[in-house]
Amino acid sequence: MPPHTVVIGVDSSTQSTKAAFTDTATGRLLAVGRAPHVVTGEGGARESDPEIWWQALRDAVAAGLKESGIAAADVVGIAVAGQQHGLVVLDAEGRPLRPALLWNDTRSAPQAAALTAALGGPDAWTARTGSVPVAAMTASKWQWLRENEPETAEAAAAVRLPHDFLTERLSGRAVTDPGDASGTCWYSTATGAYDPELLALIGLDPALLPEVAESGAARVGSLTEAAAEALGLPAGIAVAAGTGDNMSAAVGLGLGGAGLLDHPVLSLGTSGTVFAASATRPASAALSGFAAADGTYLPLACTLNCTLAVDRVAALLGLDRADAAPGGEAVLLPYLDGERTPDLPTAAGLLTGLRHDTTPRQLLGAAYEGAVFTVLRALDELLRACGLDPADPEVAGRPLRLIGGGAQGRVWVETVRRLSGRPVIVPGAGELVALGAAALAAAAATGADPVAVTAGWDTGEDLLLDAVERDLTAWNRIGSVLERAAGPLLGGDSQA
Repeated sequence: MPPHTVVIGVDSSTQSTKAAFTDTATGRLLAVGRAPHVVTGEGGARESDPEIWWQALRDAVAAGLKESGIAAADVVGIAVAGQQHGLVVLDAEGRPLRPALLWNDTRSAPQAAALTAALGGPDAWTARTGSVPVAAMTASKWQWLRENEPETAEAAAAVRLPHDFLTERLSGRAVTDPGDASGTCWYSTATGAYDPELLALIGLDPALLPEVAESGAARVGSLTEAAAEALGLPAGIAVAAGTGDNMSAAVGLGLGGAGLLDHPVLSLGTSGTVFAASATRPASAALSGFAAADGTYLPLACTLNCTLAVDRVAALLGLDRADAAPGGEAVLLPYLDGERTPDLPTAAGLLTGLRHDTTPRQLLGAAYEGAVFTVLRALDELLRACGLDPADPEVAGRPLRLIGGGAQGRVWVETVRRLSGRPVIVPGAGELVALGAAALAAAAATGADPVAVTAGWDTGEDLLLDAVERDLTAWNRIGSVLERAAGPLLGGDSQA
């Protein structure tokens, strides 16, 4: 390959599209084009028109070309990493029949519960798919569509995930990857294929689904003439299968078979997630037992309420998001949109422990603590799913890699350090989802391993923060409130 070639890694998230123009040889970020999305819906509904994602991709690529100043002919590959779980239903011409149901649309919670019971409970699901249906999972959303909009379900000529939809627009091929497919609850991580019995259970014709590529880095085709014209790029460049956003972030961090295994990552964004790449296939009802983009596994726990929920509490209090103090005796569980982990889809926020001397800054600090606690409490289960003992000093001493928008916030970082008692690494690389997608594009263009590609790139110096003494008083106080309130006040199992 000639020097100074460029790949484009696309991060199509809930709120926006980012197109990272990346030097293929060095990983140097040349430009990031951006374009917003539109999310609609009230109550539990969260939807977006997939055509907006396509237009945002076009706009982001155009902005990146302009910002970078490179010639379009220098681009040799492109890959899309997309928000997971979203349900996209298309007609025979590839046009959306309705807005996509997004990952954080909680209307399908009753269908998730019914599906779990229909197969024999959580253990039966984890044995097959690695995950238990919750409102976020695509199978639950398809079942909701069948029950609430049967005419649309009957009219569907194709069913896609968000990144599948965009990859098909780029390459003309209906294809997905094991990583994103593993978030549907109709793909088996045990067999590495769609599960016929699960598809029959939800009444989904396998002919509507895309082919599953070997990995997210597989070259699944070339940029079509129509897509090339829309994007201002050369026709024929490599199009990778792409993957889900969490799988792509793992690649961007160098996690996988050719890099780090069993090292936990905590992502603070619209959602909060904790995950690690592992050679061990996870089977825990408390986690999503995803496949990774490179053939390993990616056990993951996801919460619905993270940075946006805390920002909302700050706005209600009239405070800047950074104007917070430790919560004192107050406990605030900021479950403003229901919650996925623990599985409390109908929950609302809960505040308790107020005293005469409780300050607004402490209330905001309590919101931070509640959000961080919720994602950190899944960490021990994640480690056990990787075959590790959380009490082992060597395991407990492994640093948390902190990513997402919250990783740039002082209060978020300090709250994670205080409640976890672990060292924290804030990676020097920015735009990790897009960076991982760029590595997938580079791998598709060259045949290299995507994790090895990332490991060889110079993407900036990491910031290492030493461990501080764990605040077990706050940890135990929050845990006690959640345990006691989950059933009567939060609408879930008391063991959540």
